[in-house]
Amino acid sequence: MSLRAFEAAARRESFKLAAAELGVTPTAISHQIKGLETELGLRLFTRKAREVALTPRGLALYLDLRVAFDSMAEAVDRARRPTERKQAATLSATVAFTSRALAPRAESFRGRNPGWDLRLHASDRPANLRAGEADAAIRCGVGHYSGQVATPLFTDRYAPVCSPRLDIRRPKHLAGATLIHREWGPHANGPRLPSWRRWADERGAKSFDPELGIVVADEESAIRAAVAGRGVALASLSLVAAELASGALTQPFGPVLDGLQYDFVHPLGAEDRPAVAALKDWAVAEFATEPAKAALG
Repeated sequence: MSLRAFEAAARRESFKLAAAELGVTPTAISHQIKGLETELGLRLFTRKAREVALTPRGLALYLDLRVAFDSMAEAVDRARRPTERKQAATLSATVAFTSRALAPRAESFRGRNPGWDLRLHASDRPANLRAGEADAAIRCGVGHYSGQVATPLFTDRYAPVCSPRLDIRRPKHLAGATLIHREWGPHANGPRLPSWRRWADERGAKSFDPELGIVVADEESAIRAAVAGRGVALASLSLVAAELASGALTQPFGPVLDGLQYDFVHPLGAEDRPAVAALKDWAVAEFATEPAKAALG
């Protein structure tokens, strides 16, 4: 119960909303989370007068639990279905891309491929396709993967985004704001990499230091930090489309940077496998209009 209470509170960023979802009182949610914090020996939330926010350790736990709960829900759903034998296709991508771009489109895969199940492998560590961890993957990079065949899907676009609570309206306001930097890792480098330094150079902005701020480990963490009002993130417009539409985030100004390329990737020689063919046809169809959507951000 304590893990379910924590997951609901983390997802909704509210003890009150989590309590309403689970049919208990906010006090019960608070007690469950305090018990979990005591058991783990760490703080999962910072608590303020009328709001709560995940700590970095809390965010890491939430991301892992979300994938686990999604897997359990899929297992229960499969158990409830008729016993006809279905084929399965496994697609790997980062945690952020899986939760924000693939999971919402999962039903369209099943509609396009009757008799097939889509299994999503969410990990920020690239799946070993040769070892069979997944049939194929969607990866973000420069389009070159040793021993793999890459089909371009779209080029991502990046722009400053932040909570409207911060009242960031002009580039000069960045001088008094916390910049959120994403840690790309050793596999990603080069002039196309979206960074605050590159953004400042293209904007010609000199009123703030683009090297200052906080660094988070992945894109999901950067987006959640921005939604929580902890600073301004240079984020993928594709991945924050829902937050921009709902008003949880705002894109106050440009420029918009071309980012890295998203590719559909599969092992060399695997293109004739039914699972790979089904995944490729679906991914190409789903993301064909993604650049145009991002350009509207």
